[in-house]
Amino acid sequence: MSTVEHPAPPSADRARIVLPDAPADAAARLAAGAAVAWSEPLTIRTYEAGTPSAYPMYLDQRVYQGSSGRVYPLPFVESVADDGVERPWQAIHLENAYVRLVVLPELGGRIHIGYDKTTGYDFFYRNNVIKPALVGLGGPWISGGIELNWPQHHRPATYLPVETTIESAEDGSVTVWCHDHDPFDRMSAQHGVRLHPDSSVVELVVRLHNRTSERQTFLWWANVAAAVNDDYQSFFPEDVRYVADHARRALTAFPNADRPYYGVDYAALAAATPGADRIDWYRNVLVPTSYMIVDSQQDFFGGYDHGVGAGFVHWAERRISPGKKQWTWGNAPFGHAWDAQLTDDDGPYVELMAGVYTDNQPDFTWLLPGETKTFTQCWYPIPAIGPAHQATPDAAVSVDRSVPGTVVAAFAVTAPRDGARLTIRRGDEVLASATVDAVPGVPATLRADVEVGPAVHAELHDADGRLLVAWAPTEVEDDEPWVASEPLPPEEVDSVEELYLTGVHLAQYRHPTRSPLPYWTEALRRDPGEVRTHLALGDRDHRAGRYEDALAHARVALERLTRRNWNPQDAEAFYLAGLALARLGRATEAEAAFGKAGWDGTWAPAAGLELARSLAATGRNRAALRVLDSIDGVVAHDTRRDALRAILLRRLGRDGEAAWVIADALAVDPLDATLRVLAADGAPASPTGAGTPTDAGILYDVALDLWKAGEAEAALDLLAEVVAAPVTPAGSWRPVAHYTAAAILDGLGRAEDAAAERRAARASDLTRAFPSGLDQHDVLVAALAAEPDDGVAALLLGMALYATHRREEAAVLWERAIAGGVEHPVLLRNAGLAAYNVTREDDLAWRRYEQAVAAAPDDARLRYEQDQLASRLGHATAERLARLDPVRGLVLTRDDLTIEYVGLLTAHGRAEEAMEILTTRRFHPWEGGEGRTLAAWDAAREALGLPLADPPANLGEARPRFVPPVARHASGVTDYFATSLPELLLFTRGETGGR
Repeated sequence: MSTVEHPAPPSADRARIVLPDAPADAAARLAAGAAVAWSEPLTIRTYEAGTPSAYPMYLDQRVYQGSSGRVYPLPFVESVADDGVERPWQAIHLENAYVRLVVLPELGGRIHIGYDKTTGYDFFYRNNVIKPALVGLGGPWISGGIELNWPQHHRPATYLPVETTIESAEDGSVTVWCHDHDPFDRMSAQHGVRLHPDSSVVELVVRLHNRTSERQTFLWWANVAAAVNDDYQSFFPEDVRYVADHARRALTAFPNADRPYYGVDYAALAAATPGADRIDWYRNVLVPTSYMIVDSQQDFFGGYDHGVGAGFVHWAERRISPGKKQWTWGNAPFGHAWDAQLTDDDGPYVELMAGVYTDNQPDFTWLLPGETKTFTQCWYPIPAIGPAHQATPDAAVSVDRSVPGTVVAAFAVTAPRDGARLTIRRGDEVLASATVDAVPGVPATLRADVEVGPAVHAELHDADGRLLVAWAPTEVEDDEPWVASEPLPPEEVDSVEELYLTGVHLAQYRHPTRSPLPYWTEALRRDPGEVRTHLALGDRDHRAGRYEDALAHARVALERLTRRNWNPQDAEAFYLAGLALARLGRATEAEAAFGKAGWDGTWAPAAGLELARSLAATGRNRAALRVLDSIDGVVAHDTRRDALRAILLRRLGRDGEAAWVIADALAVDPLDATLRVLAADGAPASPTGAGTPTDAGILYDVALDLWKAGEAEAALDLLAEVVAAPVTPAGSWRPVAHYTAAAILDGLGRAEDAAAERRAARASDLTRAFPSGLDQHDVLVAALAAEPDDGVAALLLGMALYATHRREEAAVLWERAIAGGVEHPVLLRNAGLAAYNVTREDDLAWRRYEQAVAAAPDDARLRYEQDQLASRLGHATAERLARLDPVRGLVLTRDDLTIEYVGLLTAHGRAEEAMEILTTRRFHPWEGGEGRTLAAWDAAREALGLPLADPPANLGEARPRFVPPVARHASGVTDYFATSLPELLLFTRGETGGR
């Protein structure tokens, strides 16, 4: 039996989160062997993220993780505090006999601490400070623990709060449920962090629900951080022979890299230093590097610290969870500088990410309207067994074959197993066996004298003979997998089908710099009636609020589909027509289209819900219930359907049945927002005790659900709560809530009340009010129809249109608002942006920015954008410098503007001033922007006649040893496979990629 080595305690001067003891009642249950959970704040040294920008960020060509870095309507955060403060964070603690966890609801519901009580080891990287760097999709991002990434990477809401509740089950397990509506499409996600009483397994239970009327794309990666050093090894199944980069743009053998990868020639390094090509060891990876395994058929992977003698395993069924990835900043000064941006004393880490329904980044899959995907993942700590060679949720085994003629199998269990049977056999011949009382945290080891061969197996059974884990040698084909290639230009693509599919790929994978439109346009040029292309374009038009155009595409598709067969295999065209008709107010035609779409099992649930809503909205309650009844057997779970059914039952006086529907649905989906609001209005409370939502955005979503069901008065009550709710970093919902109330009131014939709501909207604080989505689009269109001179409605609608590439219309609306007397700096800035990007009126663009700066002279963001515009318009550098000198103090509040200013100082013979700034000011680099401060440092030193030197620590970055893959070619064209770009590309001209 091996001896467990416990890690050394932290030094006395090192900050460390102090975990509280369990409260008395929980402590008593814990002592009796139970799993417990409780809420208690943690005080953590925190470097606060800056205030989100007041300006919408239309970062269409921002490349982020190989996908689109668009953030609208999420407000963008661009700064982090230089100094830390002690701050209490809401924390939920889970504990049993073996592990201790901490979940931070205010940071996306991440698991921040995973501690193995049996070995004293933090099996997840414990970051003892909250120290964000500007590497998140919306700006700030922190390392450590587990970040749960959806619907893209990194989680858009990673720095936003989630709703939580604690559930105790009859089996003794405790679950912390975390819930949010994603900031982009308003889909609903719930993840439950679960501990069982007698197990070291950390179980994650996930429900992803598309609560929208449109088909959506998503990915899910659980991003696990592990503290690393020269002794840390990431382990993957033994059938892994190759790993791939983002989008499979590059490939190398694994674990011995056999070719240059991320600019590092590992084979050459190994020729000088044997073993230097082993990229499963952190110490050998010298640059920021991602690799995702290719084609494994196994269910596990993890990491192991050989020096400490401990690690962890991730396990999930490979059929839904093929993704297994490692990321590191790199074991070199460049990477260490990034580590220092993210922690004070806790050192480097790697990310060992687990992808569900995805095996690469970007690699998006689909959710149909109303669809819910459920799955589980689990992690558990392992003691000193070595890297696992096979694992299940019950046990892991590591098989040492380093000594010829000897096999040593070390097992680790996740629950006590009295009388467990260890066996090494060759075929049916038992070579060695032992019976032990196995417990978590203590390895069980067995040795046999045998040469490894295909028939040699190592197994662990429980006392009843049930197999817990088994290992056998792996034999796989060594054929090299495929590598992705850039699509040909549309005119060179051979077939209409390939044109259509290429466009789907670009849209589905949210390509940041290539648009699907040229491919779909070419497809229709060759075949004007091509059905799938019309549906793709119709879907795109529908999402942009171009309902007539969407309907036209659907009808062309239907004309071909039904020319010889009125009952086509796929009824998507009927469903799309129904959506467009409903938005156009043509309810009778929409209901007919939805009814026909319901003939197709794929679209029946979504179409049935839309039809039932339409019937309910006009009081045809029994008809609506009949529709719901007809689709219950088609798809198992859609909380939208449960909510609508409860509303209808109440209208029909069947309150008891309604209460049962709500209670039953909440037992499955305890934090569904609409169900909780209905539960608070007469039905039993959620079985977990969760109260009604308080987040303004979620309340707004529920109000829309009620309005669509014909519950206008209830929707108005909720909208009043939205208006009263505090504004958060996620943005302000107040103006659009007023406009939505106005639309409802107009529908009720209460014109004076509707006008009052519009007046209230115009009087609202517009800070970070960024409308998006079709419902907000429609109420703003209605507001302008009611009062064409409403400049605030024009401003807000313009923002929504600009985000959906209806930019000429947005520009017109913004100029119309300015002509009407609105002088808001966001409006003036937006108009300047549109004048440059869209209408290409350079003089107007400059004038609008001058007006915006005059309206908000102390706004550093505006000053930065104005300087960026000056550069693009060819203003002399002396003129730019003269404009910035008088506001130097304001300039120095932003990293990006400071770098521009330093460059201008150096270019105009003031390198001493530039060097003073560079050596005294603290910088916070951003992912994709590496090298900006370093370039300014090198230029200033060169101007002063000083030799090349490594930058000081305050610049936040170090000189890279190797050249990374190209992001932008010398021609100025962004590489098709670029994973990040050094610019946010706010000022761009021409159509871009996107959905």
